[in-house]
Amino acid sequence: QVQLVESGGGTVQTGGSLRLSCAASGYASSTNYMAWFRQPPGKEREGVAVIGRGGSTRYADFVKGRFTISQDNAKNTLYLQMNSLKPEDTAMYYCAAAFNPPWLLYQQSYPYWGQGTQVTVSS
Repeated sequence: QVQLVESGGGTVQTGGSLRLSCAASGYASSTNYMAWFRQPPGKEREGVAVIGRGGSTRYADFVKGRFTISQDNAKNTLYLQMNSLKPEDTAMYYCAAAFNPPWLLYQQSYPYWGQGTQVTVSS
């Protein structure tokens, strides 16, 4: 079993920064990909960024240049550094993990999920 626990959410003003963390336990060392998804109010969950165990990354177009995904394999922890935040970044942010996701930014590819952490960006 893989357990994922997110932290670091909060309220920030437009243009501010936040750093999300996701602590993985259980069979975390067996998963090959970890990702961040988000679900804005009233909308469907969408992929934000994914990182492979070897360090390869992929980002959704709407966060390129502003968000950075990283991981500390020794600590089994995933991070999302979010800069230049906008009100439209307001969402519940989720950490997810998978062994071999067929589609890297597609939520159906990920069987393991955290409980989420809320990010609110005020204008």
